[in-house]
Order: sequence, then structure tokens, then C-alpha cells
Amino acid sequence: MRRPRIVIVGAGFAGYRAARTLSRVAAGRADLTIINPNDYFLYLPLLPEVATGVLEPRRAAVSLSATLRGVRLVLGEADGIDLDAREVSYTDPESARHTIPYDRLILATGSVNKLLPVPGVTEHAHGFRGIPEALYLRDHITREIELAGTANDPAVRAARCTFVVVGAGYTGTEVAAHGKLFTDKLSRRYPRLDARWMLLDVADRVLPELDPRLSRTADKVLRRRGVRVLMGTSVDEATADGVRLSNGEFVATRSLIWCVGVRPDPLAVEVGLQEREGRLVVDECLNIPGHPEVFACGDAAAVPDPARPGEITAMTAQHAVRQGTLAAHNVAASYGTGKRKPYRHKGLGFVVDLGGMDAAADPLHVPLSGLVAKAVARGYHLVSMPGNRLRVSADWLLDAVQRRQPVQLGLVPAHTVPLETGAPEVPASFGTHQ
Repeated sequence: MRRPRIVIVGAGFAGYRAARTLSRVAAGRADLTIINPNDYFLYLPLLPEVATGVLEPRRAAVSLSATLRGVRLVLGEADGIDLDAREVSYTDPESARHTIPYDRLILATGSVNKLLPVPGVTEHAHGFRGIPEALYLRDHITREIELAGTANDPAVRAARCTFVVVGAGYTGTEVAAHGKLFTDKLSRRYPRLDARWMLLDVADRVLPELDPRLSRTADKVLRRRGVRVLMGTSVDEATADGVRLSNGEFVATRSLIWCVGVRPDPLAVEVGLQEREGRLVVDECLNIPGHPEVFACGDAAAVPDPARPGEITAMTAQHAVRQGTLAAHNVAASYGTGKRKPYRHKGLGFVVDLGGMDAAADPLHVPLSGLVAKAVARGYHLVSMPGNRLRVSADWLLDAVQRRQPVQLGLVPAHTVPLETGAPEVPASFGTHQ
């Protein structure tokens, strides 16, 4: 008999874990295929360190073909699903259209940047969801400091040395924390410069989704470094010369970094199935109602949260990893290997790397800060990464004993990383980066 064809769409946290689990439990008994625009799994929590020169870009990218044994990688952007014909359509990197048939389908399409109707944002802001954006930001920050160093007009110098981050969740907080340290080092070559960072959010505190004790730790570190933290504040308008804040203040800047959060990939709802908050409705076993051959997990799925009756699980990597594993086991169970299980979870805590020797963490809900939290954060990342551990460790060691090279590579032009650019999965250190 023909071996079953199992297709996984997306290689973010959920899709990658589903593929890796199936490569073990269904090895040799099924044809496994994963469709993804890139040939790597992106470990998103390390992107702030890529953007500030701590890590080289490939450290955050784990090869799919090298780590998913027995899984066929198909490079392409999935753009349609025919549920009746049981086919996935996709466009390959050379713009050719193809279809792949399936017997079982796992949708793990992840999330993309959350866009808000703020005038000028899509034209003048840049997101932070992938390696191209991290490389662009690293070049942009370096270029702005270098141009400011040669500018004669004090107003121009101040604008080029001002960096505005919108969104005080994980990503925004880490970008601001790492970025301030990075620009402090860059500006030492220019005695007239004083790099300024601002962190804005409509919430009433930094990291509002975390325990207030971790929030206070992060806030204290940011303010100590000179980051201006404005809570209860948003952007009303963005222009080429700066941003108008909701408090009426105009901030002259050439750098608007958009970290307000994520939304499910539009493909999830374009399938035409029942959705909730832009995510596909699934049962407790991650099955699509009425389609027992289709599963969804991670940010693409509105998974019932057993810890909060009536609610769905948050868009976090911790949930995505566990749901990817469960989806794989339930697919295998549909062929007689093991038994179907419902989704259950228990929180492990969170970590936030603030750069330098600072971090905030609450592993098993024990609040930590400083060097101990830093050790926990880096240890967690090394354990969680499916590859590149030695190279990441080597880069961390080199950064501790050597100066970073303040050079622009010029590999990613600004027009190639618009705010609409998305990435396969929302990251997390024990939880989620927003």
C-alpha cells in the first residue's frame, strides 16, 4: 500500500517541532514534507543580538534539511489549500506555481507583523520579524551614528541619534535594551554624540504580560541605561522627519522600530474554515472540525486553553512548541501509532535578555534578575535551540572579550524589508516575544 503523505505548512516553532517529532515517530512509514519560504528554522529570541552585532546572522538560523532527517523540504510560500482535493498550492522562489497532495495536513503558518491604522507607519517604520530586518536594523543604526558624527547641524545630529521603539513587549523591550548598549559603544568615537532611545506602549508598564516583579526589573534596567520609557503613549503619525506622539509631542528621528505585536498569518483564515480572532478553530486534539485529516497548531490555531475555560491559548512559542509536538503525535495516532490526546500545558516561566549582564527571569515562577537571570536566559536558549549551540556560545564568549566591528554590510536595502514583511512564527523565551 502507498505510504501516507503528511504535509506540514510552516517551519516556525510549531511546524518545526511537528516535523521533528514525526521524523522520529513515523520514520520510514510515511512521506513527510514541510513547506517553508526559507531553508532554515529561525530562533527568533536571538534576533536582538543579531541586530546589535553580538551574534552573526547564521547563528539564529538552523538548517531544516540538516536537522529534519527523513523530511522533504519544499521551498515556497503556501498560498492556497483545496480541502476537497486535499492539495496545498504554493509559489516557489522563482515564482512558479505548484501543488502538493496530502493525506494528513498540519497548518502551522504562524504569524506576521501586527499593523495599526497609524498614518505614515507603513512608509516610515520597520518591523522586527526576521533576519533581513535584523541585518537592516544593524546597518541602519550604524549608519545613523556615523552620519550624525559628521553632521554640523545639532538638530540633525540629535534626530539621527534618536531611536524610537513602539511596543514594550518582549521584542520591543529587548531591542531597546540591546540597542542602547550598541549605540553607546558606537558613539564613543564621536565626542559630540549622545544616542537616545525611547520605548513607547499604550500599556501601563513594560512587559505587561509578565509578573510585575519582572516588569519592574526590566523598567529599572532600561531607565538606568538612559532609555526614555513612555507608558500610556502611542504614535499618532509618522513622517520622514519624526513621529507625533499621542501626548502631542513631536520627536525628531530617522528610526522608528515597530514591535507592537503579531497577528495570525492571513492564510489561516483564507482557507475558508471557521476562525476566531483570525485563528483557525480546532478541537482540544488540534483537529479542524469536519476535517479529521487537517490539524492546526501554534499561532494559526485557536486552541482551547484548559487553564482558562472559554479562552484560547496565547500566541507564544511555549504553546507553539507543545502544540506542534501534540499535532505530530495525534497525526501518528490517526494511523494507529499511539492514542489521540488533548492539549494540556503548564507554564514554565519567562526570560527576557536585556543585554550586557542584565536579564529578568522567573523559571518555575521564581523571580530572578542580574547575572543569575542572565545565566538562566542563556542556558534556556542553548537548551531550546535545535542546533548551532557551540557557535552561539563561541559568539557570546568572543563578544565578552573583543570589541564588535562597527561596519555596515549594506546587504539589505530598506525597500526590501517593509513593515508588512512577516515571519513564520512568534518567538518566546519560556513565553512570547511581542
